[in-house]
Amino acid sequence: MTSPTGGPHMTRDDADGVATITLHSAGLSARSRAELTAAFQDVSADDSVRAVILTGSGRAFCVGQDLTEHVSALRADPARALDVVADSYNPLVLALASVQVPVVAGINGACVGAGLGLALGADIRVAAAGAKLGTAFTGIGLASDSALASRLVACLGVSRATELLLFPEPFSAETALQWGLVHRVAEPGQVLPETQALANRLAQGPTAAYRAVKAILASAATSSLDRTLALEARLQAALGQTEDHRAAVEAFLAKHPPSFAGR
Repeated sequence: MTSPTGGPHMTRDDADGVATITLHSAGLSARSRAELTAAFQDVSADDSVRAVILTGSGRAFCVGQDLTEHVSALRADPARALDVVADSYNPLVLALASVQVPVVAGINGACVGAGLGLALGADIRVAAAGAKLGTAFTGIGLASDSALASRLVACLGVSRATELLLFPEPFSAETALQWGLVHRVAEPGQVLPETQALANRLAQGPTAAYRAVKAILASAATSSLDRTLALEARLQAALGQTEDHRAAVEAFLAKHPPSFAGR
């Protein structure tokens, strides 16, 4: 699909085990959501991918719903206009959550609404200095979707999440860094290089262990202690049989850095 400027809405480029997914349209249209969902599903099924970058182009990372499309849906049938949440946004969020390898978000510019939800679905976030982030939803008379509320609670706690959703004023990348909502702030021209460096480092790491870490973190956020302990025990037993673990232990004993094959 093409963006309003004539270019593609989304592209995927792969190199050295890193799949870079770039959004070329700030607003999420039905077609771009479908393509992004498919891209996450594709990288999940691709054993050659050991890390993923999610970023935008131009001045924005993602500002959420394409409001022109939304207005048309409201005028056509207001009772069905928000079916898009269950039909389109929920599958998109679940597809991102299903990516088992590390995902690094390069927040190159404005990151608002569902765009912020997507960014918080990544494992590591690098934001451009001066970039504006925000929840936006109540500013247009809506609640929140795209798992934004649960992500904010997980990152910041109920109190600040409540404030950000009830008072949707934008906040800066620097403030997000202070809160722990992003992990790095880089000059705008350095966001992609910084993001690539982190993704490349992760792609050279113990991929099976990273998958397990993501599973354990997901369990820790939603399950009982007993279930998380059981999951840890099961995953550790499986990891103990991997080539990467055995090679890393031998490397440690030989006093040289390990080399991870991702197996």
